[in-house]
Amino acid sequence: MPAEVTARPVSGRFSAVLLDMDGTLVDSDAAVERSWRRWARRWGADPAAVLAVMTGHPAEATVRRVRPDLDEALVAAATRDHLEHEYVDLADVVAAPGAPELVAHLEETMTPWAVVTSADTRLARARLEAAGLEYPVLVPRDMVARGKPDPEGYLRAADFLGVDITDCLVVEDSAVGVAAGRASGALVAGLRGQPADLAVASLHDIPALLAQEVTA
Repeated sequence: MPAEVTARPVSGRFSAVLLDMDGTLVDSDAAVERSWRRWARRWGADPAAVLAVMTGHPAEATVRRVRPDLDEALVAAATRDHLEHEYVDLADVVAAPGAPELVAHLEETMTPWAVVTSADTRLARARLEAAGLEYPVLVPRDMVARGKPDPEGYLRAADFLGVDITDCLVVEDSAVGVAAGRASGALVAGLRGQPADLAVASLHDIPALLAQEVTA
């Protein structure tokens, strides 16, 4: 399916590509759901409610949303409990369809790129390694003061790469991530039917998108 411009029109090529991790570069859906269901049972939360709000958010933010009654110490403990399980639950974490090909294309064409994720450093590295994906720049949640939907992660990635954020393509699969990308000033491609500036069926569409002039 060719990329379809659905919002902000632009003209020209992209200087860099900024990619979300879970659900975008890495297929970790089963592991994420298992971890949150386990956490919900241990911490007295409704699993359905947890799964309804966790996508794209840092773990701590999800804990706060589903257990607003917890004090700061218990929020920290609950977050650690969830993350400690996620760090080791990697059995079925794999590269998303088109991810190895996209990474190879970006490297072959010397296109600057980075991974910007709501996971912390340890979890991001573990999942990217499990998926067999190497990366030049990683901006995890614990590297920024504010996580998605705040644009700080994407702005920092552009700064690391030495490019203007408005010349970047962000690739996301969640509403939270799309909001972060748009707030940064980048153009956003939405996977999995996520409304964004550009609609793409999979990562297989990104190389062709990068090679073309994107116009209204």
